[in-house]
Amino acid sequence: MLDPTRSDLVAGVAGAGTMGRGIAQVLAQSGVRTLVFDAQPGAAQKAREAITQSLKKLVERGKLEGGAVEAALGRIEVVGATEAFKPCHVVVEAIVEDLQAKRELFARLEAIVAEDCILASNTSSLSVTAMAAACKRPQRVAGYHFFNPVPVMKIVEVVDGVLTEPAVTEALAELARRFGHDPVRCKDTPGFVVNHAGRAFVPEALRVLSEGIADFATIDRILVEAAGFRIGPFGLMDLVGLDVAHAVMKSMYAQYFEEPKYRPSFLAEPRVAAGLLGRKTGRGWYSYGSDGAAVPVTVTVGGRETFAGTLAIASPSHSAVASSSSAGTTCVTRPICRAVWALRRATDCAGEV
Repeated sequence: MLDPTRSDLVAGVAGAGTMGRGIAQVLAQSGVRTLVFDAQPGAAQKAREAITQSLKKLVERGKLEGGAVEAALGRIEVVGATEAFKPCHVVVEAIVEDLQAKRELFARLEAIVAEDCILASNTSSLSVTAMAAACKRPQRVAGYHFFNPVPVMKIVEVVDGVLTEPAVTEALAELARRFGHDPVRCKDTPGFVVNHAGRAFVPEALRVLSEGIADFATIDRILVEAAGFRIGPFGLMDLVGLDVAHAVMKSMYAQYFEEPKYRPSFLAEPRVAAGLLGRKTGRGWYSYGSDGAAVPVTVTVGGRETFAGTLAIASPSHSAVASSSSAGTTCVTRPICRAVWALRRATDCAGEV
């Protein structure tokens, strides 16, 4: 089985989007030869260029030596086909969040890589066991769920499928420690730990908005300034991408057999259709300038300025200010209850929740 400490370790990253390039960066910085592939022409090369800029910013901030940039970039190789993953000891997929696409990729990789190569999925909510079922050796498939931005968010969920060999997730956990991340071991349940516990954070905030209790910018402000969160739910949706966040909400709702508490909000679907996905499109709940600063999008309705995408507040007595306690309490207490439920369903991680 994989020795994650070996000096000649070779890793493959399939999918060069935001998550894929972040995973490639931390692997390369830890001394791992990293092969990057994306089915979209030019995407892998763009990812390498983005990594270059990310590393240069670390140098500017005094967090990285100049020589380390060239060393890390020298370990990142853009490849034109999955066949190039043949020498890999581990392959991490970070492609579209679609079960069938991931199953097809893993089945294809099995015909290329060695029998002891680990196949890991960066899925945030899909069944690792269902992906593994497409493979002849399902015991080598595990979940490896990173968080955005990968180099900054120093945590990764290491997920055991029903048939995953313990040695596989142990090796992935040790590999995470090699590149400075804290691995959280958990079972293959919908949403694992973080997304399961956090489902109330975003959906409940959307519910507060839909009920006219407060506008989205106020909800974010309350949860950051009063509840101590580093980012509000609407800022988080913009960071992750509303298309991704909404897909996770729908996936979990389906996997829990339409349990009401996981029901997605009707507000998300039309915004996804309109392309208001967040930072990656320049506008989501907020608008983003060249400096990356978030500014709430406002429109004039009935002679007064309001935030675009919000529902009208019923009356002055039911204003955002008057309702801040309700908005904050609703968005905070339910995630706490959900965390307890996630702990019961996705242990062995009692100390991590």
